[in-house]
Amino acid sequence: MITPHAEGEPVPPTSMAVPRGSSTVLRIVLGAQLRRLREERHITLEAAGRAIRASHSKVSRMELGRVSFRVRDVADLLTLYGVTDPDDRQALLGLVERANVAGWWHNYNDVLPSWFETYVGLEESASVIRNYEVQFVPGLLQTEDYARAVVLLGYPSASEDEVERRVRLRMARQRILHAQDPPHLWAVVDEAVLRRPLGGPEVMRGQIDHILNTLELPNVTVQIVPFSVGGHAAAGGPFSILRFSQPDLPDVVYMEQLTSAVYLEKRDDVDSYLEVMERLCIEAEPVGRTRELLLELREEL
Repeated sequence: MITPHAEGEPVPPTSMAVPRGSSTVLRIVLGAQLRRLREERHITLEAAGRAIRASHSKVSRMELGRVSFRVRDVADLLTLYGVTDPDDRQALLGLVERANVAGWWHNYNDVLPSWFETYVGLEESASVIRNYEVQFVPGLLQTEDYARAVVLLGYPSASEDEVERRVRLRMARQRILHAQDPPHLWAVVDEAVLRRPLGGPEVMRGQIDHILNTLELPNVTVQIVPFSVGGHAAAGGPFSILRFSQPDLPDVVYMEQLTSAVYLEKRDDVDSYLEVMERLCIEAEPVGRTRELLLELREEL
């Protein structure tokens, strides 16, 4: 069993909800469990590092889920943390192999930046995905033709093969909307997104038709922020908020830049963006008006 300490009985790892989906999330969950066990035993990062013949920074990266895990390292840490019951140990050791399995997106490493790889892994296991977009249709709602136009805009000198690889990656991500236990996608888009005929009017009409069809899914919500709103809460630019059903996983705010991305997990930061998202949803046209507005915009193309 897990040896209790002076502060009381720790929660055994077998109480952990095993997440579905990506190795990215599994690494984060496993790391969070290891951090909780270490802190409950009042063991420093330096002492944990010595136990696995590594630096304290490696232990820190493990606890953040930013590196792969070795069974030997996790086993040694569990021993240090007083986890001796075979069932309790197996609850965590069994995650190591799953956490190290490469996700399907690793097949696209040639066109997938490392800073975006984390997002794809998180997206794969999110229970709620909230997007705010000011320039492009959200990636999970793009058609192939529209996605191709977006890729060509960002990579004008890319070869035809590279362009198609990037489009295939974007289409593969969309499978989560049709999964057995899909996330709820709630997208708020600026009117400018739908008036900008990226790829030409025909491509844009096809894109709007695709959004209309996707709205038939019970797990997809789209709102439009009209020009009439003027200035609004998210003047800083587009962002996404990912929420997970696992208690060990905090909400994550994602903001993409030209050659990198920012991930925010601190509660105060996330709460600020959640507040902005809620204000956007209030300022946007009601969900019940989305279909009507899309049809009007389509006619104007």
